[in-house]
Amino acid sequence: MFAEKTIDQSDKPRFYRELADQLSGLLAGETDPVANAANTSALIFQMMPDLNWAGFYFLYSEDELVVGPFQGKPACVRIAVGNGVCGTAVAQGSSILVEDVHAFPGHIACDAASRSELVVPLIHEDTILGVFDLDSPLQARFDSIDQTGVERLVAIYVAACVWED
Repeated sequence: MFAEKTIDQSDKPRFYRELADQLSGLLAGETDPVANAANTSALIFQMMPDLNWAGFYFLYSEDELVVGPFQGKPACVRIAVGNGVCGTAVAQGSSILVEDVHAFPGHIACDAASRSELVVPLIHEDTILGVFDLDSPLQARFDSIDQTGVERLVAIYVAACVWED
């Protein structure tokens, strides 16, 4: 049974270990990608400080991401692969950490308050299914510890879901 508890944020690696444990408990026994995306984005948005958006974009065609469950202000609905941070993460097949979104060529400003961003691809059996996106109103909010921690959270999400071909 899942029970949310406050996590000390002073030790980032420990914070991410405990958040991963909570996410694993939250997703245990549920395999639906949409339901799990909703709960994953809600948990992360609630537990991580200094976020203004946390959510998913799913790759429904080879050239376009479509917004999925998220927490935060209304978002851009469709993003072309190769555009913005999310589309670039899909095109490159790797996570992207942006300290200052205004310095990122082609950044898509869904929320003008966003200053930094971390995007992690959802990869299952070598196939990119979409991305998990975090935005913050603080410049340089995310670092390599955040990237590693969020990549682990995304792996837990992907592993919990049953993906149809």
